[in-house]
Amino acid sequence: MGWAQGANDAANLVGPAVETLALRFWTAASLASVFLVLGAVMVGSRGFATYGAIGDQTLLTSFAVMIAAGLTVTGMTVIGLPVSGTQAVFGAIVGGSLLTGGVHFEPLLKIFLSWILTPLGGLVAAYIPYRLISLHPQTLFGRLATRERFVRIGLIVVTAYAAYSYGANNVANITGVFVKAGLILPLPAALVGSGALALGILTFSRRVIRTVGSRLVALNPFAALAVVLGQAITLYVYALLGVPVSASQAVVGAVLGIGLAKGARTIDTRVLRRVLFGWLGTPTIACGISIGLSLLLRTVQ
Repeated sequence: MGWAQGANDAANLVGPAVETLALRFWTAASLASVFLVLGAVMVGSRGFATYGAIGDQTLLTSFAVMIAAGLTVTGMTVIGLPVSGTQAVFGAIVGGSLLTGGVHFEPLLKIFLSWILTPLGGLVAAYIPYRLISLHPQTLFGRLATRERFVRIGLIVVTAYAAYSYGANNVANITGVFVKAGLILPLPAALVGSGALALGILTFSRRVIRTVGSRLVALNPFAALAVVLGQAITLYVYALLGVPVSASQAVVGAVLGIGLAKGARTIDTRVLRRVLFGWLGTPTIACGISIGLSLLLRTVQ
């Protein structure tokens, strides 16, 4: 699951920088891998409690949840769609818990609300700085935005910040159910989960990078900087709240914010429809696979 989500979800951290040729793939991927591990170890344990509030977990249910979520995210990655690992895990948890009647619906309301607010947060956080610079190009920041060296340095900084925020927010997707089941302590869970995410970025992320980095909206280097910054701010706020959210939703919202700043016609609606399909289908598919696996495990047990 960690490898699949790293390839799909965390790839959004480096997509804008790589596709605008501001950073080479291996430079951006290595930078993101290091800082997501730091974020996971330092802040990531806050998200474990949220998974524990949804439903009780055992060794078998944790296994079924991770297999269902991992298969779903892997399938979406193969077809090049940026989807939410968070949605996959929550869908799988709900599917397995429905069979035992152990779903706690109250915390789900907060989670569902975050699925709406995450892309909106990314959109606003990217739209505002890009729009301000576009309207006032003669200011200091406006002139710096046209200088390649400044933008490159800025992308390095915000990519590191986004990776840190991502690790802090999303490592709970990988090992949160195992922490709840009492199978692993939070610190080793953060190390194992973030290591798997980093491996996914380094080995299988290029296909999704193309979808986010250039196909949805054409980005120049400064727009890429604004996208990564908007995503990073959104993820970090939710990390502090202890609510795991989707890096894909945050970055797609940020890319759309740039598209709106440039003019709605710059947005490729066909790609947008495919992305929205992935968001709606991910929790549904993961839920269905989890139910099937749980029934199978019951018969084997």
